[in-house]
Formats: sequence, structure tokens, C-alpha cells
Amino acid sequence: MSPASPHSVGVEVARHTQGLDTVTEETDELAVEEPLEIRVEGQPVAVTMRTPGNDLDLVAGFLLTEGVIDGWDDVHAMAHVVDPAVPRENTVDTVLAAGVPAARARSADRAFYASSSCGICGKTTIDRIFSRIEPVGPPPLDDPLLRVLHDLPDRLRTVQTAFQRTGGLHAAGLFDGTGELLVMREDIGRHNAVDKVIGAAIQTDLDLRQTLLVVSGRAGFEIVQKALVAGIPLLAAVGAPSSLAADLARRGGMVLVGFLRNGRFNRYGRLSPSPGAPPVG
Repeated sequence: MSPASPHSVGVEVARHTQGLDTVTEETDELAVEEPLEIRVEGQPVAVTMRTPGNDLDLVAGFLLTEGVIDGWDDVHAMAHVVDPAVPRENTVDTVLAAGVPAARARSADRAFYASSSCGICGKTTIDRIFSRIEPVGPPPLDDPLLRVLHDLPDRLRTVQTAFQRTGGLHAAGLFDGTGELLVMREDIGRHNAVDKVIGAAIQTDLDLRQTLLVVSGRAGFEIVQKALVAGIPLLAAVGAPSSLAADLARRGGMVLVGFLRNGRFNRYGRLSPSPGAPPVG
């Protein structure tokens, strides 16, 4: 193997182009996957498999969408923990601002969701989410945006430099109501890409309630959950949503778009929620 970038690594491969008859030896680039340990006040909170790069954005987004912090003001300091025994910095520790209880990170009421492989994603999990968030307000869904919505996956793809090298990374992008790309991040995990985008956004003055999120893969429960917690009113996915994701979007007043490709898309969820309306059971 040879290093190519923080996102990819060069690997020797034998390409079979015509069955077993034609073989060429080349170097291919594969997406890097390494563990990241997330700590709060020195205590381990979670480990996620991610593509190195934008780690602080990832941790900031993770802590927000999992309810440890309410915003960037809740963070006093965040940095990699340097360990000379490992080749890369694979641990990030966060010191919370004064008055923010570190116990949030260890609360028994919290749970980390593992998308479709999770066995606890059901009514109890959804009720727990709505115990700490408000339904999102009406999304910026008007005719000009509907007309430009088709173009957003292509706009996202043009800046996916790591994907173009490896073909193995998911992307998430935040756009404004005119279709302008505001933030883009890539990762081998689709939920990590979303956390990176949200984490980058909360460190600025960007109002997430005035944005829409586009993801390159499918829209699972965890992706919708993270977008709802962040206050994003519209989530668009190139792939399909799951039934639980659609239900969560409906209860949260979010517009969920699926199959956004080839000049078409499907809309799911409540299209015109009343501000502050309670979730529908």
C-alpha cells in the first residue's frame, strides 16, 4: 500500500477485464476507513468508523445530533488527542463550556442509533427524539427551488473529489433556497458525512433552518433524525427512504425527498406543517 491522501490509499490490484484471460496489474485508490474515538471531558462516548479528515466537524455534528450539546457555544475546546503509538490522530476530546453538564454524554436516556442495523429503532426511539426537539418549521419549498432541486445531486457530485478517486465515499451537502452549495463533506459512512456537514455549519452563523440537506445515498432513519435535531426542514436523497425514516420525517414536519435523479423525485412527509405543531402519533 502507498499513501495517497487522508481520504484514500493506493493499493495494488489485478484487473480482470475479459474473464481470466486478460489481467493487468495497476494501483487503485481505496477509501480510508479508520476508527475515531469520541471523548467528552476525557471520558469515551462513542467510536465510529470514519474516513479521516474534518474530524472536528464530525465530532461537533455528532455531539449536536446526539443531544450532548445544543450548539457550538456549548463547546469550550475540542482537539485531537495525540498518541505517538498510532500513525494518525484517531481520538478527539471535547471540553464543554462552563455550565454545560457533561452528564449528558453518559445519560441513560440517550442512545446511539446504528441506522438499519439497529434493533431499537421503533416507537420508543422516536418518542425519545421528540422529547427533546421541536418539529421543524415550513421548509423553503417553492417553485424556484423545486425547479433547481433536480440539479443538486450533480452540483454535489462535481465537488466530490475523494469520491472521484475512490468511488467509495458518501457525500452530504447543505444548500440554500436558491440551490447554492454552502457546505460539503465526504465520508465512508453516510451518517458521518451528515455529522461533518452539520458540525461545520454550527461553527458559523449559518441558519440551518433556512437550508436543505442533500445526501448521495439512501435516506435512513439516522439521517432523518440528525437533520431534524439540527432543524433542517428538507432532506433530499438520491436513493430510497426507509419506512421509519418517512414516518419520522412526517412526525417532525420535514419534507423528505427520495429518488432524486433522472429528472424526477418523490416527496414524503407533511408538506405544510404548522409552526410548533405537535408530532402526529
